[in-house]
Amino acid sequence: MTDDTAARDYRDTVFLPKTEFPMKAGLPQKEPGIAARWEQIGLYKALRDARRGREKFILHDGPPYANGDMHIGHALNHILKDMVCRTQNLLGRDAPYVPGWDCHGLPIEWKVEEQYRKQKKNKDEVPAKEFRAECRAYAQHWVNTQREQLKRLGIMGDWDNPYLTMDFQAEATIVAELMRFAENGNLYRGAKPVMWSPVEKTALAEAEVEYEDITSTQIDVAFEIVESPCEAVRNARAVIWTTTPWTIPVNQALAFGPDVEYAVCCFGDRMGDHERPTPEGVVLVAAGLVEQFAGRVGFRVIPMQVIKGSELAGTLARHPMHHLGGFYASPRPLLPGDFVTTDSGTGLVHMAPDHGEDDFDLCKANGINPVFAVMDDGRYRDDWGWLGGADERRMSVINPKFNAPDGPICSDLRDAGALLAASADYEHSYPHSWRSKAKVIFRCTPQWFVPMDRVMDWIEPKTRAEKGWENEGGAIDPAEEALCASPTLRERAVEEIARVEFIPEKGRNRIGAMVEGRPDWVLSRQRAWGVPITLFVRPDGTYLQDPEVNHRIVAAVMQDGVDAWEEARKAEFLGPHYNPDDFEMVTDILDVWFDSGCTHAFVLESGRWPDLTWPANLYLEGSDQHRGWFQSSLLQSCATRGRAPYDQVLTHGFTMDAKGKKMSKSLGNTIDPLKVMETTGADIIRLWALSVDFTEDHRIGDEILKGVGDQYRKLRNTFRYLLGALDGFVGDMSDAGELPELEVYILALLSELDGKLRKAAEEYDFNLYTRLLVDFCNEDLSAFFFDIRKDSLYCDGPDSDTRNAYRTVLDLLFHALVRYAAPVLVFTAEEVWMSRYPQDGEEDDNGQRGSVHLLEWPSVPGVRVDAAKWDALCALRERVNEAIEPLRRDKTIRSSLEAEVVVPASAVPEGVSDEQLAELFITATVTRGQGDSVTVTKTSDQKCSRCWRHLPDVAQEGALCGRCDEVVAQLDAASA
Repeated sequence: MTDDTAARDYRDTVFLPKTEFPMKAGLPQKEPGIAARWEQIGLYKALRDARRGREKFILHDGPPYANGDMHIGHALNHILKDMVCRTQNLLGRDAPYVPGWDCHGLPIEWKVEEQYRKQKKNKDEVPAKEFRAECRAYAQHWVNTQREQLKRLGIMGDWDNPYLTMDFQAEATIVAELMRFAENGNLYRGAKPVMWSPVEKTALAEAEVEYEDITSTQIDVAFEIVESPCEAVRNARAVIWTTTPWTIPVNQALAFGPDVEYAVCCFGDRMGDHERPTPEGVVLVAAGLVEQFAGRVGFRVIPMQVIKGSELAGTLARHPMHHLGGFYASPRPLLPGDFVTTDSGTGLVHMAPDHGEDDFDLCKANGINPVFAVMDDGRYRDDWGWLGGADERRMSVINPKFNAPDGPICSDLRDAGALLAASADYEHSYPHSWRSKAKVIFRCTPQWFVPMDRVMDWIEPKTRAEKGWENEGGAIDPAEEALCASPTLRERAVEEIARVEFIPEKGRNRIGAMVEGRPDWVLSRQRAWGVPITLFVRPDGTYLQDPEVNHRIVAAVMQDGVDAWEEARKAEFLGPHYNPDDFEMVTDILDVWFDSGCTHAFVLESGRWPDLTWPANLYLEGSDQHRGWFQSSLLQSCATRGRAPYDQVLTHGFTMDAKGKKMSKSLGNTIDPLKVMETTGADIIRLWALSVDFTEDHRIGDEILKGVGDQYRKLRNTFRYLLGALDGFVGDMSDAGELPELEVYILALLSELDGKLRKAAEEYDFNLYTRLLVDFCNEDLSAFFFDIRKDSLYCDGPDSDTRNAYRTVLDLLFHALVRYAAPVLVFTAEEVWMSRYPQDGEEDDNGQRGSVHLLEWPSVPGVRVDAAKWDALCALRERVNEAIEPLRRDKTIRSSLEAEVVVPASAVPEGVSDEQLAELFITATVTRGQGDSVTVTKTSDQKCSRCWRHLPDVAQEGALCGRCDEVVAQLDAASA
């Protein structure tokens, strides 16, 4: 070829990719502008309009708490929800997203009280309406703050019209839902032990409690037996063991295991260094626990006789403090309890019905009632005979000093000769309030409950006709027939758990075990900020069930919010048919989980959000919500509608630090999503959230985010290459003609990817979705297709069939990949789209304006190829690259284009030429040999000064190959 142009610079004849899309993302600067544009064009509304009439997909947002800045858990949760809705919209469904907030309850009230304490103000001295107004303002502040933070994260939704549990309409709906329980008799007031916080002075739900390891005092206390049909124990003392010494002042009985063997024992020699004398008399403990008991008291314990537990029936003992008289004077019966075990202790359990579920149930069954000795602040009543009133040692029962071996309880028991052992060394898990972090107690107080095992009135046969359950001809509707088969709330909920799809599947067992074993639902709280329990109670404890009264109450709350429930309006609510003096207004508020459990009613059913429908397709929250929102929603809906308000439940794990430890401000290992957005951008957080296996606990840290940043740059560079390579391209598949095999293979890979991504989106497998997308861009495109075809793109002439076919496939890849990436990298995908289709404020007929987020799932050709052939070629290409690499490392060759390769003939699929192999391997030549190995030598052919390929037709150094000579000549002629 021509050799007289050796000195010419051919760079201006090479068709290098051309784009203004920058390699450096600058996301923190760009993202806010893109988000502002979405608001300007009304993107969310435009998407709703575009999908109207399509198949619905409803994700009901579980309300985050309006209390504090967004943390990394919030970010993960909302990114997952956003990914669900965006992929469903991309698939062509109508998937609206209405965000919401939980605004009532103790956490907000506690924060407002903290502000009061700093100002030396007493909350109880502030008018209730004023206090609630401050709680409302506090919640609204954090709603506004979190809303802007979530919008900055790229979460798309109806941000101008979110739902708030403190909206008057929501509060009225919550009251109406409560009335549905009341009108059907599915509420009762009873005294049962519940989780109680002496610091916050209220009952707590299980979901408001967290467990921490603590060290407690353990004591062994002797109760003198005063009467028994069993002669062997008449002179013995029954020994109980407990880690809650403060419950001894409320003891009313002892429990034994009927099938447990008990030993009547005497004391022997001292086993350790003890100053006190040998305990007197004989004691009764479980035979299998004698050795443990001896270790605690420090003396040998010698069994003298063994009896069966059932022989203790009818035995009476007296309280160690019986000398105080009054409450302590009456004998304490020994009662059979099937919950008594011999895992630890003494096999005898002291019963305080005020402070334990088993205690309460056993004592109630035997006619023993609680005495309500402990007040709401955790101290004994003023009139209590032991440690109450003016006793200077009086303090809260959760105070460690109160329970210490030298504390008032142990001291008094020791003085009475009843304390056999006491040590402050027992390590165990104990419940704490997740807000105040203080220990909680089981405390028996009058509360309002929803029964789990009572036959629900709304499925009794007499009500079928009234409720319209019968079809024409009197046949019972199949859905209602199912209700009749599971008449209690527990049974109905368990059946719904079996029906609902849980992702991952282990969630079904988790919530199922909780529902099967949970006690009656405690609805009442003794606080101020929340929805009131709007009931009128008669002196006999029954409550009014009048729909007209209830209607007036609901209407008032709709008008004035929770402040409407006040004594001054008592006569107004009751109306002319009732005497206000005959009723007491309940002052308790509702469990905040009842609030959130009702959100399906006032969000999906109210009509305020017409795009939403009931029931929801999906609820998505952290795995802790199996005992929280998932369960309260399930129970509330099953009790009022006979089914769960959702068909699927998706749960995610918790975000841990890079070492797998729980994140804590005190440990300094938290990752603040707000700071990450300020430094690297929201799309980096999104890519991280959608790259981890979120169904399990997962990790985040600086190094992990750096790795995510590397992934992001590779994806960004893929789009940058596509934009540059498609500069000026206006064709489509109809212009491509017959595609080369390589392009057909890539389309087949795209078709395969499309099916996998669609399946991953439908199954919420976003970790797989993101990994498939990243791997396709990095491995199948950048490292393979783009690498092979860059020669044709850069150096073929403008009319080249190969180059045109390549760009046609690149165009199809662009439209597919930008859609696939849009739910993940919401800002970057929009930037990519606008780079190719600059926005002028108008949308053309092809949808090439507006936003990438208005597009639907791409239409991809269903191409198939000989997979075995291409697997063999790719495997051979890998072998060739491995054989070239040593020569590149020792600088024998600088590029694979200098390599002449011999490959095993047996490894080459039929129908593939040597020229095609050289093209695929990007080498000078490829020939076939008879051996099994791949060999590489440096070519002796000259390098083309334009395309840098080493070819036989390059006459000398600085000359051009035949193709480049022809292209340059065409370009020169055109420019001339």
